Amino acid sequence: MNLLKNLFIIFWRLWFYAWMLGTIAFILPFLLIVISNEQWYPTFFKIARAWGKTILFIMGFKVQIDQDDAFDSDKSFVYCPNHTSMIDIMLMLSIIKKPFVFIGKKELSKIPVFGHIYKKTCILVDRDDKNSRLAVYEAAQQKMKRNYSICIFPEGKVPDDETIALDTFQNGAFRLAIEHQIPILPISFFDSKRYFSYTFFSGSPGTLRVKVHPPIVTKNLELKDKNRLKLKTREILLNSLKSDALYTQSCYPKN
Repeated sequence: MNLLKNLFIIFWRLWFYAWMLGTIAFILPFLLIVISNEQWYPTFFKIARAWGKTILFIMGFKVQIDQDDAFDSDKSFVYCPNHTSMIDIMLMLSIIKKPFVFIGKKELSKIPVFGHIYKKTCILVDRDDKNSRLAVYEAAQQKMKRNYSICIFPEGKVPDDETIALDTFQNGAFRLAIEHQIPILPISFFDSKRYFSYTFFSGSPGTLRVKVHPPIVTKNLELKDKNRLKLKTREILLNSLKSDALYTQSCYPKN
């Protein structure tokens, strides 16, 4: 039984990578044209959304969104979701219609084909380089001036410890939100780790539940308030994750 299960997971995982890279390669000539001009980013974003939704569908994932009535997807936000899986990227693309820009780790730019698209359309950060973090902040400011939202996984990485539901948060998202007076939008991903973790022999198709929390208004806040804003955002996400029985039992039984 375990052998059959492992064979299925191997096939299923390879199916994911084949579709992820194969679809990019198929439309690569058109993508290279679209990403050559920053003014065409909204067109790229529509393509990326269709790509993300297709990958989730092909992998047997269904997205279920619990969305607060105060959320207006046409407004600009600094999105702050928790991060546990590679499919968090596709999940974000599938639930948000208005163009936004990811801030992501520089290491992913080394992936063949995907890496070139990634570094042309995302803001890359080297977590070990203070100058890189400053450049990221300046690049994000430029994107926000164009009325794009920004998506930052505030933990800065995927927690390594299986018992950690939510790692410590970095400051960047909250400084940006305050300086531009743009609301923070906490987003909880409950099932990404359970269905598609970074452990190869794990996972399965299933329903990916998402909770879009009420926006946290930053109007009239000052930079001295960024730690309070950071702690408030983390508390919202952590409480939602810990209160979800499926999340705590299957992903972090010791937390």
